[in-house]
Amino acid sequence: MNEYFGGWYFKSQSKTQTLAVIVAGHIHKGKPSASIQIINDEGAWNIPFSFSEYWQKRDGFTTRIGNNYFGKDGLTLSIDTPECKAEGRLTFGEWTPLRSDVMGPFRFVPFMECRHSVKSIWHTVSGAVTVNGVTYRFENDNGYIEGDRGRSFPREYLWTHCHFGKKEHNSIMLSIADIPFLLFRFTGLLCTIWHGGREYRLATYLGARATYIGNQTAVVRQGDYELTVKLIEKKAHPLFAPANGAMTRTIRESASCRAFYRLRKGGKTLFSFVSDRASFEYEYNK
Repeated sequence: MNEYFGGWYFKSQSKTQTLAVIVAGHIHKGKPSASIQIINDEGAWNIPFSFSEYWQKRDGFTTRIGNNYFGKDGLTLSIDTPECKAEGRLTFGEWTPLRSDVMGPFRFVPFMECRHSVKSIWHTVSGAVTVNGVTYRFENDNGYIEGDRGRSFPREYLWTHCHFGKKEHNSIMLSIADIPFLLFRFTGLLCTIWHGGREYRLATYLGARATYIGNQTAVVRQGDYELTVKLIEKKAHPLFAPANGAMTRTIRESASCRAFYRLRKGGKTLFSFVSDRASFEYEYNK
């Protein structure tokens, strides 16, 4: 295996603070390495590690990298570099898994550039982490976990996640991307929504299609469902993303920004809201 990456994205959010941590292993031209990235309201930091410091359990999820731990029960950070000092522990409550793999039948397709997964669409988070002197405190607040693996991030894509609702126990994730496959390319999409104790799924393999992408907006239709998302005001910070296994591409993520979401069914609005704590990446040149 000469080119590969695999990583997990842990998002924790209270009413006033957002903290996301990405742990990843990667291989470029046969040379392995590892990294942790931290993104919050103030900025983003990339901490490289030797692959000898990286260990992952056979479950493909539980990970240790240096003195840092990531598992189903929570995460521990212990980082001390000139650019980033992060220390603390977060514990996770019971996960809310999806009813089935978000990739659907595409999980069986070989040679895909990138495969997406959602471990927990919502769970509670408690604990505290201090990053460069700023302490992020959570007490039965909201968490989300997803992952990506493959060779590279898509050439163009939109990704967003947001907790919403009165207690913010509802959660939406949408990913739209330019997908290379054999000799052609297509626009693929995955969306999972946890709303009112029920999961809604919109996906290419279920007949969903993006009818509009542009101006930091996307409209998705599947049968009589219509989902609209719009990035209103970004607060983007640079992150490193994989290109043929090497973390050399720079993308920009707003870990907590202003965005609009609306889901309709047969012309009836199931939900419509603006959030100031949405996470959003818009990597389309239109």
